[in-house]
Amino acid sequence: MLFAVTVIACGSQQRRAGSAQSNIVEPVRYGFKVKAEYPHSRESYTQGLQYVDGIMWEGTGEYGRSEINTYQLGEQPQTKVKLPKSEFGEGITLLNDKLYQLTWESKVCHVYDAKSCKKLKDFRYPGEGWGLTSDGVSLYMSNGSTNIYKVNPETFRREGSITVTMRGQVVNFINELEWIDGKIWANVYTTDYVIIINPQTGVVEGLVDLKGLLKADDTFDDTDVLNGIAYDAEQKRIFVTGKRWNKIYEIEIVKR
Repeated sequence: MLFAVTVIACGSQQRRAGSAQSNIVEPVRYGFKVKAEYPHSRESYTQGLQYVDGIMWEGTGEYGRSEINTYQLGEQPQTKVKLPKSEFGEGITLLNDKLYQLTWESKVCHVYDAKSCKKLKDFRYPGEGWGLTSDGVSLYMSNGSTNIYKVNPETFRREGSITVTMRGQVVNFINELEWIDGKIWANVYTTDYVIIINPQTGVVEGLVDLKGLLKADDTFDDTDVLNGIAYDAEQKRIFVTGKRWNKIYEIEIVKR
């Protein structure tokens, strides 16, 4: 059966988005096939993930332990940035030789030179910061709600927003984001599902069920939820992981 909207629409009350219910889109359902596995640091409370030119960039969270690390798949992470103990790191993305990093409750986006990781500036924004991605021109930001905001990378001002809906109902807890072939892929916090979103309409066009990806033998007392999507645009590879997971998985999605 189709993943129940009552689970994915995690708010206290489901609500319809818009009135034109005749235009409801049934999302394409996908399972997965694991193509490769790579070691992942169990110290990493993964908040943001991006793969660029053979290097994995990872932003981690938790107060006093938030970092930005880089590594080649299968190798140990190298710490590039450490946040102050007062800040909880969130989503990251790279655009135009700059690295952007959100914070959860501090309402600050840090901007670094991508080569040196020297801080260039800070931007302020309202509310919380969760996920961040880019289409190569603009930034797209989530804050744990049903909305994704289009953001100007030079000013960090919001230039628009979309409300994410699946089968006509809003989807809450939109978390880590990745831009893949013209669509926004997003983790839905606390679930094993990744949704594929049309960035113009907010409509969920695909639903990827990743239940069973992390095996029982790879689960520990401090293992947390699925979170982290990265895309190798050159080789068309998709990577996923989670908070304190011991592996990164290269997956292929399979239509059901």
